[in-house]
Amino acid sequence: MYLSLRDRPGGGVHGTVARVATTVLLLGAVSLLTDVSSEMVAAVLPLYLTAQAGLGLFAYGFVDGLYQGVSALVRIAGGYAGDRGNRPKWVAAVGYGLSAVSRAALLPAHGLAAITGVVTADRLGKGLRTAPRDALIADASDPAILGRSFGVHRTLDTIGAAIGPLVAFALLLAVPGGYDSIFVVSFAVAVVGLAVLVLFVPDRRPGLVGAARLGLKRLAREVTAPKLRRPLLAAGLLSLLTVGDGFLYLSLQRRDHFAALLFPLLYVGTNVAYLSLAVPLGRLADRIGRARVFVGGYVALLAAYLVAAAPLHGVAATVGCLALLGTFYAATDGVLSALVSRLVPAEARGSGIAAAQTVVTVARFASSLAFGGLWVVTGRSQALLLVAALLAAAIPVAGWLTRPRPAAELA
Repeated sequence: MYLSLRDRPGGGVHGTVARVATTVLLLGAVSLLTDVSSEMVAAVLPLYLTAQAGLGLFAYGFVDGLYQGVSALVRIAGGYAGDRGNRPKWVAAVGYGLSAVSRAALLPAHGLAAITGVVTADRLGKGLRTAPRDALIADASDPAILGRSFGVHRTLDTIGAAIGPLVAFALLLAVPGGYDSIFVVSFAVAVVGLAVLVLFVPDRRPGLVGAARLGLKRLAREVTAPKLRRPLLAAGLLSLLTVGDGFLYLSLQRRDHFAALLFPLLYVGTNVAYLSLAVPLGRLADRIGRARVFVGGYVALLAAYLVAAAPLHGVAATVGCLALLGTFYAATDGVLSALVSRLVPAEARGSGIAAAQTVVTVARFASSLAFGGLWVVTGRSQALLLVAALLAAAIPVAGWLTRPRPAAELA
């Protein structure tokens, strides 16, 4: 007997098309508004920190590493709190609220220490909210369309992520250098997103009504079970070779020397590709296997590195790189949560998803720190080519780690 990491749904809808749950759509609306807020800031942050605040590339690598990885400190706590108290909505609300406050805190923040504190608070908020939110999505969804449900959520999320940089671009166009106006509008939108969560999203998990809650020891056993180890190891290995988006965008900007005003539009290009492909790739993952699609996403990332490092110029090369990066996110973000959520019991689902996200964020934190130094030592193109070569070697290893395995081997 084999337990497949492809996690094909069983006992599904038998000839009918299951509908995406209302809870998923409401959480998608919350994420849409929150991402309008966060991506307004993220779209200008690399340039703001390196040009306006005067940070060097290594210092930026430190801040970007925090942005990528500090949420790992509380992801497990957020997942466990949602599972243990069976109140994932309110755990998520605390996280969304903390991130909203951090937008306003950017206004008086100057210097590396203050900016680091604000970025840390924002990412801690993200770490608290992500696993409980994804557990709500998984519990509200029919297992047969889990990939599609996460794809729909990520599509709404990414619509917000595409709108955010456009708003930042418009504000900079109206007020050149007006970063403060971006921070104020970002805070206002984040508050609206938090209000939607608190007022409209139900605080219930249909699969757990009346279910016994797991203790800490049992939860620890579930999230360290053999069936999770190989996919988490694969995710960690690949994430160690995932360069932060900000570095990739700075690389494109320096190669083609386009105006700082246009910098936020790079985020738009990535997010348009992401939102276009999130649902199709989610459906593909439901059909052919979530692990396959997840690992395949890193092939697109590898191609993005090669395009960014190559001596290419012009709009076509830039758009191609952004499209590949968006494809990578569409194939990996929600798909990993969908994969992991079916490998743990429902009552430990938030903790299982949090374990996967923690592995990814810790690895990306290390990657950002290393790449900042690598860029300084070797140069932009050489650094990207080195990471691309390592990623090309890691992809087959990850494919082997996530292949279907005998149930006895995973027991």
